[in-house]
Amino acid sequence: MNPEIAAIWTQLTNLAKQFTDFDLSTALHQHSERFDELTCTYQNFLRADLSKQLIDKQVLALLCQLAKACDLESWRDQLFQGDAVNTTERRSADHVRWRQQVFTAVQSNIGQQNHPLQPMLQWAETIRKDTRIHDIVHIGIGGSGLGPELGLQALMPWQTCSQKIHIVSNIDGHDLQQTIQQLHPKHTLFIVVSKSWSTLETLRNASSAINWMQSAGMKDYQQHLMAVTAKPDRAQAWGIKQVLSVPEGMGGRFSIWSAVGLPLAIAWGSEVFLDFVCGGAAMDQHFAQQPISAKSANLPVWLGLLDVWNTSFLDFPARCVVPYHQGLRRLPAYLQQLEMESNGKRVNRAGDRLSCHTTAITWGETGSNSQHAFFQWLHQGTRKIPVEFLLVKKASHTLAGHHHALLANALAQSQALMLGAKASATQLPGHQDFPGNRPSTTLLLDSLNPSIFGALLALYEHRVFVAGVLWEINSFDQWGVELGKTLAKDIEPRLQSGDLSGLDASTAGLIRWLGAASV
Repeated sequence: MNPEIAAIWTQLTNLAKQFTDFDLSTALHQHSERFDELTCTYQNFLRADLSKQLIDKQVLALLCQLAKACDLESWRDQLFQGDAVNTTERRSADHVRWRQQVFTAVQSNIGQQNHPLQPMLQWAETIRKDTRIHDIVHIGIGGSGLGPELGLQALMPWQTCSQKIHIVSNIDGHDLQQTIQQLHPKHTLFIVVSKSWSTLETLRNASSAINWMQSAGMKDYQQHLMAVTAKPDRAQAWGIKQVLSVPEGMGGRFSIWSAVGLPLAIAWGSEVFLDFVCGGAAMDQHFAQQPISAKSANLPVWLGLLDVWNTSFLDFPARCVVPYHQGLRRLPAYLQQLEMESNGKRVNRAGDRLSCHTTAITWGETGSNSQHAFFQWLHQGTRKIPVEFLLVKKASHTLAGHHHALLANALAQSQALMLGAKASATQLPGHQDFPGNRPSTTLLLDSLNPSIFGALLALYEHRVFVAGVLWEINSFDQWGVELGKTLAKDIEPRLQSGDLSGLDASTAGLIRWLGAASV
C-alpha cells in the first residue's frame, strides 16, 4: 500500500475505536453546528443529512485526504474522459460520456439530432403511435430488467402511452407465462435485451415468446420483435430485424440511460426521457466539478466516503435502504445490483487479496410497510445497522392526510433509532428498552420528477465509484456472476439424463430428488 494511504488508513482505524462510545444524541445537543456541517444540498432539490451517522468533521476531513491519496480525482477524470477504468476488461465505462453527449445536444437545442439516443427515441415515438400494439413485453435480466422496472414505477404519473408495459426477467416460466396468458400475440411487441446476446435467461424467454407467437399462427411474428444488444449481428442471426445497439462499455447496471430504456421512452415520450437523462448528466457535472473536501459538499463523494467509513472502519456489515415513496419500491433491489455487483469484490485491481471489508449488504423495503416487518430488528436486534431513509417532499397523489402521515413516520423512525428509550416504571424492563444510538442517513428529494429521478440514480452510481476507488477495486466488472452460469450448463442436461458421474455427493443427491420433476 502507498505509505501515505497506509498512514491515513491507520489514523482512521484509530479514530474508529473512539466511536465505540460516541453518542449521537449528545453530539447533536452539544454541537449546534453539527447538522449544518454534516448536511449536503444539491441544487436545492436533493438534500442529505449525515448528522445522525457515527461520523464527525474530523473523520470526514481525513476521509477526504484518503480520497486524494487514492487518486480519486484522477480516476474521476479518467472515467469522464473515456479511459479504460474497467481495468480487467480493458475498456471504458461509457454511461457518463453517454449522458454528457445527450446533455450537450439538448443544451445546444439540437433536440433529438446528433446524439446517441436519437435512434431509440425515434423508435419509441413510432411505437407510441402504433395502435395495433396494445401490450409491450420487455425481456431482460439484471440491469436490463431492474432499471426499466424501477423507472416505470417511479415515474408512473408521467406515463402517457396507450400501451401497457410488462417486464419479464426470471427464467422461471411462471414469470413469462403469467404475463403472456393475458395478452393477444397479434397486439404484443416483445423487446429482447441482452448486451452479449448470450444471456441464458433472456434468450430462453425470447425463444418461448417466439414459440407462443408461432403457435398462434403468426407468420409476421418478426415484426413483433425488437432487440437491444451490443452484438447486433447475433440478434439478426436469430431473425430479429429491428435492432438497437448499446455500447460495449455500457455495463448492464448502468444501462437504463441507453436503448435499454426503450420501454421508458415509450411510456414517457422522448421529452421526458431526455429530462431524465439530463438530470443524470447534471449530477455528473456536480460530481466532476465540486472539490473533494469536508467543506465543499460533493454529494456523491461524501456518501461514498461514508460507505467506506461504515464498512471498513466501523465494521457495519449491511446498509438498509428504506424509501418512503411507493414509486421507489424497487430501489433497494436496483441498488443491490448496482452496489453489490460493482463493489462486492475481495481483490484489488491487481488481483491481490484485500485486507479490509468492501461493500456492505444492501437491502431494504418501502416505508411504512417495512416498519411492520424488520424495524423490530433494527431497533432492538443485536446488530447495529445503518439505515438510509429516502423521503420525497411533494407527493404526486391527491389523497388528503396520507403524505404528512408518511413523512411523520419516516422522521419518527430516524429519531427513534438515534434516541432510543428506557422502559418506564409501568413498562417491561428489557422488553421495552430501546438502546438507540443507531446511525441513519436521510436523503430528501423535493419531488420525484424525471430530472430529479435521473439525478438520484447518477448520485448512487458515482457514490459506488467513489467507494470502489478508495478500496482500490474495479467497480465495472462482474466475474462473480459467471461461475454459477457456467456450472448450470453442465447440470441442466443431467436433470434430463440422470447422469451423476463426477458430481459431488450433495449435487448428485439433489438431482436424484428432482428426478421426477415436471418440465
